Amino acid sequence: MSDPTYTLYSYFRSSCSARLRIVLNLKGIDYELQAVNLLKGDHLASDYKARNPTATVPLLVRTSGNGNVFSVGQSVAAIEYLEEIYPDSYHVLPPTSNPEARAVARALAAIIACDLQPVTNMKVMKRVRAIGGNAEQWNKEIMTEVLEAYEAAVKGWAGEYSVGDAITLADVCLLPAVWNARRYGVDLDAFPIITRISDNLGKHPAVIKAHWQNQPDTPEDLRGK
Repeated sequence: MSDPTYTLYSYFRSSCSARLRIVLNLKGIDYELQAVNLLKGDHLASDYKARNPTATVPLLVRTSGNGNVFSVGQSVAAIEYLEEIYPDSYHVLPPTSNPEARAVARALAAIIACDLQPVTNMKVMKRVRAIGGNAEQWNKEIMTEVLEAYEAAVKGWAGEYSVGDAITLADVCLLPAVWNARRYGVDLDAFPIITRISDNLGKHPAVIKAHWQNQPDTPEDLRGK
């Protein structure tokens, strides 16, 4: 029986997609990338919504050697699924022998995945504009507030990365949020721990490969040089 294959439905600037790209790269899992252009409404097409009823990215599709297909949306759920089915690959959760570190990694990830991303995404920005608000300022203020919380929470746990000296779930959620924060003009100099962690992460090959500037669907004028 042949090995399973993976397809990742992704948008180059989606922070949630970037989380999963980083983890797939860390684990050395090959995947085919299918671009979903959020600006053109690809995620709202009936065939995509049939695959993923939430009409969001990413969506990870695993096709096993016998032809069975399993799909999982929601980036953190997909990441934890990969953790469980590839026990011998790179782990983005600390070992079970350190439940406190595992809890902290999950809590830090949730600060980004629950408190920041859902209220600063494209869907929310459209609604802010619809009621006459400044969506860019909305994002900048929320991102600043949430990163302040992350900076305080990570203190005492950070080493080279957010939880010690190995890349964890916390980091793969944090870094794409930092990329977006830069885009909206957040003063990252106010967060020295986050800045140090992000600089360290940015040097890792798995992260470089996953960066939004280096994706097949990145427009030519936005690609990394």
